[in-house]
Amino acid sequence: MCDRIVSYPTQRRLLVLQHPQEQDALLGSAQILLASLPKAKLVIGLSWKNLGHALGEDGIDASKWAVLFPDRESEGNEVKTRRGENVDPSALDGIIVLDGTWSKAKTLYWRNPWLSKMSRLSLKPKQPSIYGKLRAEPSNEHVSTLESAAAALTLIGEDPEIEKGLFKVFRTLVQRVRDAKIPLSARRLPKATRPPRKEKPPVL
Repeated sequence: MCDRIVSYPTQRRLLVLQHPQEQDALLGSAQILLASLPKAKLVIGLSWKNLGHALGEDGIDASKWAVLFPDRESEGNEVKTRRGENVDPSALDGIIVLDGTWSKAKTLYWRNPWLSKMSRLSLKPKQPSIYGKLRAEPSNEHVSTLESAAAALTLIGEDPEIEKGLFKVFRTLVQRVRDAKIPLSARRLPKATRPPRKEKPPVL
């Protein structure tokens, strides 16, 4: 996809926390974000002490960041504190996105208690994921890492053209995978192989 990547400078930062088992080599969208957004950073792991630890920086004001995570009580695109108070999206310095399947994203969220103490950014997607049938989602409200991050950037005040541009590249990626007719088994990196089990000798 290098031929379609466009660099989009942003005022805010984007931190992608990626689950170690997110191994989708062809359909993963986080790499497009990293290549397109100069202020994006990806960190792979399961747990971190706090936001500063995840970023590898000191003096980070977590109150000016929000984690992108669904909220059942949310009525639309909004940012709220853990107490339910409204937050001005444009006042944020950055957003945190959890990269992985829905179950892996929940694992990252609950393994890092500091995330639940941060402001939460909630989205109501206008349409189903561009993935279509290539990658199953729990519902139409669950979309790819790229789609959610792009929409979140627009919500917090970045140029809407960034969202459109990222969507365009992502559609190209999905279409190329469809055109190549790559089997599902080949869309993921091979898992580490385990040594063969030793057969127990028969009991005589």
